[in-house]
Amino acid sequence: MADDTTRRTDSGIEIKSQYTAADLEAAEWDPQATLGDAGTPPYTRGVYAQMYRTRPWTMRQYSGFGTAAETNERFHFLLGAGQTGLSCAFDLPTQMGYDSDHPRAEGEVGKVGVAIDSLEDMEILLKGLPLDTVTTSMTINSTAAILLLFYELVAESQGVPASQIGGTIQNDILKEYVARGTYIYPPRQSMRIITDIFAYCGEHVPRWNTISISGYHIREAGSTAVQEIAFTLANAIAYVQAAVDAGLDVDDFAPRLSFFWNGHNNFFEELAKFRAARRMWYWIMSNRFGAQNEKSKLLRFHTQTAGSMLTAQQPENNVVRVALQAMAAALGGTQSLHTNGFDEALGLPTERAAKIALRTQQIVAYETGMTETVDPLAGSYFVESLTNEVEAAAWRYIERVDELGGAVAAIEAGFMQDEIERAAFEWAKAVDNGEKIIVGLNKFADPSADTADVFPIDPALERQQADRLRALRARRDQAAVDAALADVRAAAKGTQNLLYPMKEALRAYATLGEVSDVLRDEFGVYQPAR
Repeated sequence: MADDTTRRTDSGIEIKSQYTAADLEAAEWDPQATLGDAGTPPYTRGVYAQMYRTRPWTMRQYSGFGTAAETNERFHFLLGAGQTGLSCAFDLPTQMGYDSDHPRAEGEVGKVGVAIDSLEDMEILLKGLPLDTVTTSMTINSTAAILLLFYELVAESQGVPASQIGGTIQNDILKEYVARGTYIYPPRQSMRIITDIFAYCGEHVPRWNTISISGYHIREAGSTAVQEIAFTLANAIAYVQAAVDAGLDVDDFAPRLSFFWNGHNNFFEELAKFRAARRMWYWIMSNRFGAQNEKSKLLRFHTQTAGSMLTAQQPENNVVRVALQAMAAALGGTQSLHTNGFDEALGLPTERAAKIALRTQQIVAYETGMTETVDPLAGSYFVESLTNEVEAAAWRYIERVDELGGAVAAIEAGFMQDEIERAAFEWAKAVDNGEKIIVGLNKFADPSADTADVFPIDPALERQQADRLRALRARRDQAAVDAALADVRAAAKGTQNLLYPMKEALRAYATLGEVSDVLRDEFGVYQPAR
C-alpha cells in the first residue's frame, strides 16, 4: 500500500519515498561541476584530497569553568585522555567585557565558562601547556581581540613567538545580534575591530584563524539547517566585504577564515548541509570576490553537536544523540569536532561525561571504518539530491539578504531574527503536538531515569576571583596603565589599528573590563531597535 504521508526535513524540504538517477538528471546534475573529487573545486566532497586517511579530524573538546586554575587542570586532563586540540569557554562577564568585581558580573562569574580578567588569569589558564604545538580555539566575540592578545602575550613570555602559535578566535559579532546576544558595541564599530584583527594577525600571527563564522548559535536559537548556512554565509560575505573595503587584499586574509557549524539531529540533512556550504563558499569566493588563492576558497570548519537537542529527561540517551550527530559531521567532512557531554542539559559537564564525549569521537574515528575512504556517501541519489535542495534554498535566502543591503542591514531591519524566531516557534509547536518525536521527552517517557550527577559550582569562587583582581590592581603600575589606556582611547577616536595599543595596555595589566570600558565610551553600546 502506498504511503501518501508527506515527509519533510527540518528545513521543510520534501523527502521522497525513494530516490533514483532520474532525480539527479532532473536537477541537471553535472558530477564534474557539482561534485568533483575531494581536494578539488568545488570541494563538495571535502577540502583535502585524503581527508581522514591522513589523520582524523582534530578532537577539540570545549571546556571552561570557574577559575583559570580549575580550567587549566581540565585542559591537562583532556590532553592526557587523547584530545588533540583545546577549546575554551569563557564566562558571561568575560564575554561582555566586565571584570569579575563589576556589579553586572554578580552571580555569573565562572558559571558558563572560565573568568579571565587580566593577563595574570591567562598566565594561569595556559600554565604548562605546549603553546608551540597545541592549537587553541576560544569561543569569544565582543572581546575577542583582548583574549587573542592575552594568548599572544603569554606565548611570548614562554618563549614562543607569535608566528608559531595556532588557534582560532570566534570573533563573529554579527551572529551575536542575530541569535546569541553577547554584543557590546554597535555593529559597524564592531566590524572595525574585526577588520583590525584581520590586519594585525596577517602581519603578526599568521597561523591564527582570525574568525570562526558561526552558524552554531544561529541553529541553537531555533533556525533550520538552511537558515543556518544561509545566514552564516551572508555574515561571512559582510566580513569579507568590510575587510576589502578597509583596503585588505582578499587573498591576504581569506585563507585564515574558518566556520563553525551545528551538528543537529536530522542525520542526512546535516551532512548535506556541510557539503552544500562548502560548495557555496567556493562559488562566493571565486565569483563574488575574485579570490585567486585556492586556499581562500576552502570552507574549513569546526562542528559541535547540538546543545539544544540534549534532554534533561533520560540524560544518558544523549550519548546516542551525540554519537549520531558526530557521525554526520564526520561524514560531512568536518576539520574538528566537539562532542557534548550527556549531562549538559543539567549543568556543566562532569569529568565522567567529558571523557565519554571524547571517547565517542574516538570510537567514531577508529572503530567504524568511515575514515578509510573520502566522502563515502558521495553519489548517493538521496544525499546528492538533498545537498542540491539545501543549497538552492540557502541561495534564495542569501538573495533576500542582498536585496535588503547585506547582512548588517538585514540584521538592523530584524529580518534574520524574525526568520529564526518563526522557525523556532514551528519546531516547538511540532514537538508539543508530537509531530517531532524526542525520545524520553514527548514519547517513551521514564521519569525514573531522569537523573544524573550535576557539576558543582563553588559559591565562594566569585568572591575569590574579585579579591585576586583587587590585589592585582593594588600592585601594578597604575600610571603605566592609565597612559596605555589613553593610547587605546586615542586609537578608538582615530583610524589606527586598535590591537597595537590594546596589547600594550594588557601587557601593563590593564584589565579586560578597563579596555572594554574605553571602547564603550568611544563607540557606544548597542541597543536593539526592538
